Amino acid sequence: MSHKELAGKILDLVGGKNNVNSVFHCITRLRFKLKDESKANTEELKNLDGVVTVMKSGGQYQVVIGNHVPDVYKEVTALGNFTEKQDSNNEEKEDKGNLFSRFIDLIAGIFTPILGVLVAAGMIKGFTALFVALGWLNNTGGTYQILNATGDALFYFLPVLLGYTAMKKFGGSPLLGVVIGSALLYPDLTALQAGDPLYTLFAGTLFESPVFIEFLGIPVILMTYSSSVIPIILAAFFAAKVEIKLNTIIPSVVKAFLVPTFTLLAAVPLTFIVIGPVATWAAGLIGAGSVWVYGLSPILAGILIGTFWQVFVIFGLHWGLVPVAINNIATLGADPILVAMFTASFAQAAAVLGIWLRTKNQKLKTLSPPAFISAIFGVTEPAIYGITLPKKKPFIFSCIAAGVGGGITGFFGTQAYLIGGLGVFGFPSYINPEEDMNAAFWAIIGAVIVAFILAFVLTYFFGGVNKVETPLEKNDKAVSPVNRVVTVDSPLTGQVIPLSDVSDKVFASEAMGKGIAILPTEGRVHAPAGGIVTTLFKTRHAIGITTDDGVDILIHVGMDTVQLEGEHFTAHVTQGERVNAGDLLVEFDIDAIGKAGYDIVTPVIITNHGSFAELEVTTENEVRTGELLMNIEASDEADTETVDNTLRDVSV
Repeated sequence: MSHKELAGKILDLVGGKNNVNSVFHCITRLRFKLKDESKANTEELKNLDGVVTVMKSGGQYQVVIGNHVPDVYKEVTALGNFTEKQDSNNEEKEDKGNLFSRFIDLIAGIFTPILGVLVAAGMIKGFTALFVALGWLNNTGGTYQILNATGDALFYFLPVLLGYTAMKKFGGSPLLGVVIGSALLYPDLTALQAGDPLYTLFAGTLFESPVFIEFLGIPVILMTYSSSVIPIILAAFFAAKVEIKLNTIIPSVVKAFLVPTFTLLAAVPLTFIVIGPVATWAAGLIGAGSVWVYGLSPILAGILIGTFWQVFVIFGLHWGLVPVAINNIATLGADPILVAMFTASFAQAAAVLGIWLRTKNQKLKTLSPPAFISAIFGVTEPAIYGITLPKKKPFIFSCIAAGVGGGITGFFGTQAYLIGGLGVFGFPSYINPEEDMNAAFWAIIGAVIVAFILAFVLTYFFGGVNKVETPLEKNDKAVSPVNRVVTVDSPLTGQVIPLSDVSDKVFASEAMGKGIAILPTEGRVHAPAGGIVTTLFKTRHAIGITTDDGVDILIHVGMDTVQLEGEHFTAHVTQGERVNAGDLLVEFDIDAIGKAGYDIVTPVIITNHGSFAELEVTTENEVRTGELLMNIEASDEADTETVDNTLRDVSV
């Protein structure tokens, strides 16, 4: 469907625009703050074409879309008429959740808006350092200077950008945050630190600070705020509270200019006098503390972060470590904490590659290449939610491999010198600008040589890909090389019922063919595989498909429902039309059919089962649309003559 259509359906399923307090997006997710999450139809959202999955974490209702989330977000904001500034009245009604959830939401809300440009700047800065290390650029030449300025500008002026996003998050005017961040970097104040101090405060202590200027007789401790994180966030928090209070007491006729005037007069001096120095000292302590913890056991820290990073991503908890890394680079010049996470995307990509090369499921073979490419470039959500996590073992193996790679980077003390690109674009982040490329060598070893290869080998040989992708109990016997396995996905969501338990004797006796039945809980029939709609009855209660693998499938909704003469059924395809796996074929009203006195149990049978060597059905009690329902073993020696495709006698 189009981005606009998808956005409309998402907005409806989260409870409508009136249920939305705010919405923003990261690389792959729409992040909603809902007034009442119980109004959202989570299960239907998960099954919506174009949605990977839905997560609830950090006080957010997260709809995972994929790489085209910016386009969907644009349509969502347009349809909902959402403005950038969050309505403070809505904020008051919002369920804040526990302290940790609020912290994660706060960090995500501040950093997510600049994530794309942050990565872009890091890539430019990283590759510029790489070109210098390779001798392709001279670090005194004009080309280097311009490229370095392009990549370094965001990091130098980071307080300006964070001033905007933090004020917006705290409910203030974003441009006031820009002015406060700019004041912290004002060059004339920075230049004063090159002169002789008036006197020194806290002499002989950890916080010894020279004083170069005073404000109304109060000493001002000038700090270096370029690339800093914590000072501007605290300053924006204070400024937002001041602005909100001033808006309640200053008359409307002069509010437009007096509110920002008094907000800046209160926030900027206080930031220089108190907030900035205290926050800078706190940032230094956080950096030193994280490095100290890492130093206790770099190997263990690398293993833990590498192993659980993808779990953090699933729940959005990785935002808790991102500001620590940025702060470390700003205060210490390098960060050892997040290096281990670098191995995770390569392990995830390798697990998808193992599934891609191993699986017999055509749907997985189609989904795997784009998920693999996204993971190689550092965006792992499509791989996690769409491929490895549902298969369980490949996801676990990718976590193990990432942990081993993280342990190696920890053992050799690999550090990141900038927040750079993701995936393969992240290698330049580990080049020490003061040295050669040796510092990046172990990042490559840990991520590519170890994590990638280990995850691939474990998944390919021990992942049980074809068993895990189905809920079937497989026989111990080996499949003959001349045989091939054809898979049929479930066209319905509901309870699985043996065909022998169906009330109609024609189906129960397998006279029509072998298969299984489903008691549906949702009134939608989807294509179980790609193929041609060979039969669609005018009553729309039964549909037949011949798949690309030559399997003739009959889906018969209910017993004796032919007598309804099409009432309560809606067809979305026509006879002779080609469909892809997952396409919507028929909708039906479960409640109305039940009230009319008809059994809604739906057989899904293979009418030409005699053409195949073996047919296995799921042993699960319940199945969802798109999950594997049957394995069909086709042998070259089997009788390839198919039964009559007219699906005779389906009017029972």
